[in-house]
Amino acid sequence: MNLLSLENVSKQFSERLLLDSVSLSINAGERIGLIGVNGSGKTTLLRIIAGLEAPDSGNLTVWGGVRVEMVQQEPQLDDSATVLEQLFRSSSPQMRLLRDYEGASQRLEHEPANQALQQRLLELSEEMGRTDGWAAAANAKSILTRLGINDFDARIETLSGGQRKRVALARALIDRADLLVLDEPTNHIDIETIEWLEAYLTTAPGALLMVTHDRHFLDRVVGRIVELDRRQLVSYAGNYSRYLELRQLRHERLAVQERQRQKLLKRELEWIRRTPMARGTKQKARRQRVAELQRINYDSDTDRVVMALATRRLGNTVLTANGLTKVFDGAAAVNQVDFALEPGDRIGLLGPNGAGKSTFLDMLAGKVQVDVGQIKWGATVRLGYYDQQTRDLNDAQRLLEFIEEEAPLIQARDGSRVEAAQMMEWFLFPRKMQWGRIGSLSGGERRRLYLLRTLIHQPNVLLLDEPTNDLDVQTLTVLEEFLDAFSGCLVVASHDRYFLDRTVDFIIPFEDGRLGKRYPAPYATYRRLYSQDQQTRRLDQSRNAAAPGRPAANGQAAPRSRPPAADKKLSWKESQELARLETEIAGWEEEQARLQQKINDSGSDYQALQTLSTKLTNVESSLESAFERWAELSERQDA
Repeated sequence: MNLLSLENVSKQFSERLLLDSVSLSINAGERIGLIGVNGSGKTTLLRIIAGLEAPDSGNLTVWGGVRVEMVQQEPQLDDSATVLEQLFRSSSPQMRLLRDYEGASQRLEHEPANQALQQRLLELSEEMGRTDGWAAAANAKSILTRLGINDFDARIETLSGGQRKRVALARALIDRADLLVLDEPTNHIDIETIEWLEAYLTTAPGALLMVTHDRHFLDRVVGRIVELDRRQLVSYAGNYSRYLELRQLRHERLAVQERQRQKLLKRELEWIRRTPMARGTKQKARRQRVAELQRINYDSDTDRVVMALATRRLGNTVLTANGLTKVFDGAAAVNQVDFALEPGDRIGLLGPNGAGKSTFLDMLAGKVQVDVGQIKWGATVRLGYYDQQTRDLNDAQRLLEFIEEEAPLIQARDGSRVEAAQMMEWFLFPRKMQWGRIGSLSGGERRRLYLLRTLIHQPNVLLLDEPTNDLDVQTLTVLEEFLDAFSGCLVVASHDRYFLDRTVDFIIPFEDGRLGKRYPAPYATYRRLYSQDQQTRRLDQSRNAAAPGRPAANGQAAPRSRPPAADKKLSWKESQELARLETEIAGWEEEQARLQQKINDSGSDYQALQTLSTKLTNVESSLESAFERWAELSERQDA
């Protein structure tokens, strides 16, 4: 069943043509990933499809009864509303019921003797029971919690940009439309939440159209890739891995067609030059054919980001940092952190938002003053820092001036010197665009410009803070290729599993202002080993808590805080259950590792990935439940 169709849609901003007579059809249940270079018009296309913007020409047809919901990068929310009030603002009957129930409940708290309110709340409670509203309310709060929003009564105006985005995303997931349109849904979300969102979207009903730089996410969730390439839409069946294969074949075919066109054009021009003008009718037809050949524009795949930049030699001493501490408002954002870099180290930092990763990188780069501790860099270190804020971007400055003031001539990897204007062209900033103001750039274009400025100084140590946010897939691919040839040290804080797998050798968890131990990459290996360490830690804590006289893991006496039921001896049946659970847990862990390996080996098989992802989620849930029950019984047995 077709949900909507675009027919010959065009859109232009100022002198910049973004969409040139594009057509697209979206069917029920489809999951589509939209990719393209920054500034190519992806967000504009999404807004047209969502009905938030009108095309200059062409038609958008949305079939009767089809509802389209879009979550924008910067959603428009009511600052005066609470999280729950914002969540339940919808025209659907169930959302209206939830909104009415929550409102009546809150009013009754302030007027407990109001009989009319009591009667109204009773009627709404009965309606909630008839329409499965209790389950919907629990699901709504569960989704908010999984997205990192725990204060349901918080005012929207008090939330950060990332939290506002997650509230908008939660609302769209709870009140699911026929077509859900998502613009960079994984930005500002940690890996655990991204994995949950993957599992949710692969099983949720309805169609999906999204723009995301997260290629791992595209591999797991979508079944079709649509590329916006030079004002045109090109569709590829399959996930991201399959898209890479099909796109390569397409460009090889187009390259052959381009060579044939050039040969034919050359032959036709030669014929025109040699043929007497007396043969006027045939001459006119030939000229028309030449004009047509000159208008044809086969994609030669040359309009891509290039990063052939040189790097400097790095000595044996790189970095030693001891006892780093930074306190904001009485709380330690970074707490007694020791860190060292050796030549060639490539390290990824993982952790939830707010854990202190950005503050730690700011301290290393000298952007934030250290309260306690010491940082010592080697004498040969040339540091490049690509932060989230894209500092030093002046909206009134011209693009070319921004680069030229740093380096009018830039050294390429082959030793040659390249003018700033030429390097900017390689970074997809054409000469005409270079004289524009920075304030006219899209968010992704600003990030690409800032990345160029970071790299032109030929750093031999790179600190990258969430580099995949707002960068297009094509730029990320070439950045990864640049890092492949980069011989210096790399420290990257990122939630992008694909990027981490491509660029780092070790992953370190960063939690509550502290660094954990190093784990080997890729991410799947880190996750397995880290999960095992976490389970061991919980087991040790459970055993220490169960034995009053046994010292806890931190060397202090463990408090006896188990509930009274823990004093009751295990029954024979519970003893058998405990023994069985130990075997089951081992089996679940083996199954978890097996499924993860199969997922890693099935990147191009979309249907298999969907099935395996669902199975892995179920196995992990069963493993967690079994472990919790085992810990409870073990505690009673030890007591």
